[in-house]
Amino acid sequence: LFRNEGMDLTHNPEFTTIELYEAYGDLSSMMRITEGMIRHTAKKVADKEVFTNIFDVEGEKIDLSKPFRVVTMCDMILQETGIDFKKNHYTLEEAKALAEKHGVAVEKHFTVGHIINAFFEKFCEEKLIQPTFLCGHPVEISPLTKRNKDNPRFVDRFELFIAGKEFANAYTELNDPIDQLERFEAQLKERELGNDEANDIDMDFIEALEYGMPPAGGMGIGIDRLVMM
Repeated sequence: LFRNEGMDLTHNPEFTTIELYEAYGDLSSMMRITEGMIRHTAKKVADKEVFTNIFDVEGEKIDLSKPFRVVTMCDMILQETGIDFKKNHYTLEEAKALAEKHGVAVEKHFTVGHIINAFFEKFCEEKLIQPTFLCGHPVEISPLTKRNKDNPRFVDRFELFIAGKEFANAYTELNDPIDQLERFEAQLKERELGNDEANDIDMDFIEALEYGMPPAGGMGIGIDRLVMM
């Protein structure tokens, strides 16, 4: 893949991934596949399950032998800051005030969901050292993901973090064409407000969903970081 989004220690514009869909799969099946694939590959390639943290060689070792932890974004933020974004339905102004109080930068296109994600990135992300499935993403930052049936402000998605870095991303795929079009339209509004990573509307995709897409799970793993580790 090629994405011209800059370069640093763990980002290269040209990179490799493995991606898949599973018809009638969901988030839980993507967790099983992701965890099993990484552990199996570690044994086959390196013949071990415990690795040095390449981003902090003096820090704790990365142990792939244990079941990967599962946490939600809001639970981590609550643990680190005492703010409960899941229980409290903050208005945008209230969320902006909380962000200002805690030194969290807010951009023009931000909604409450974007602010929740910004809190996670500032206070929580680098603390996910052992393999962890981070779930409970706000719907605003997950335009292709099915909403959680119990709390539609959030979606059924995970990012796998190891050593404070994202290694994989997975969804219960959104297959409702009406919801998907509304998400794309919200992305256009974000782009108008300055979010250059917002999606375009893909009408061919919407039409395909109208014909019918089965429930599905989808997942992508960054090969480069896995090889680094």
